[in-house]
Amino acid sequence: MLQETPFIWMDGEQVPWKAATVHVLTHTLHYGLGVFEGIRCYKGKSGTAIFRLKDHVERLLESAHVMKMKIPYSAHEIEQAIIETVRVNKLSEGYIRPIAFIGYGEMGLYVKENPIHLTIAAWPWGTYLGDDGVKNGIQVCVSSMARHHVNVSMTRAKVTGYYVNSQLAKREAKENGYDEAVLLDT
Repeated sequence: MLQETPFIWMDGEQVPWKAATVHVLTHTLHYGLGVFEGIRCYKGKSGTAIFRLKDHVERLLESAHVMKMKIPYSAHEIEQAIIETVRVNKLSEGYIRPIAFIGYGEMGLYVKENPIHLTIAAWPWGTYLGDDGVKNGIQVCVSSMARHHVNVSMTRAKVTGYYVNSQLAKREAKENGYDEAVLLDT
């Protein structure tokens, strides 16, 4: 379960966690075209350190470009929003999730006028597979799912819809008693 923090940055302002909602007919919810990053922050000697912030923001913007989404913020504005979100939530260590998505408006495969939204959430989150996994190792299986071939889609972009395959592989692994799945190339 996520540990709630006080605020999530949405389209230029910090809003209370529970107020950070989107409409059920938000385009990305139906068509899977959104881009995101997963960024860690760590407790450092002089405060919280955000791991490779500029690189992550650059990749977010590049992913959006590849997907023909124009995020209405500059790299500098996004970096500052991430720093501010970590600060207002008093987060010393944890996870940061910026996500850009196509908002409510038209439906269909091609929409031109729907707004592009950007949100940034940050919350405490330990190691991905837990402290026990780090200490004792994990059980891994080879998934029956194959990794998407690079020519199937723009795999260099970090796109929300691309993670369905990984979710199915993870579910398969967990349901068969494993901690994680390895997907092989096709």
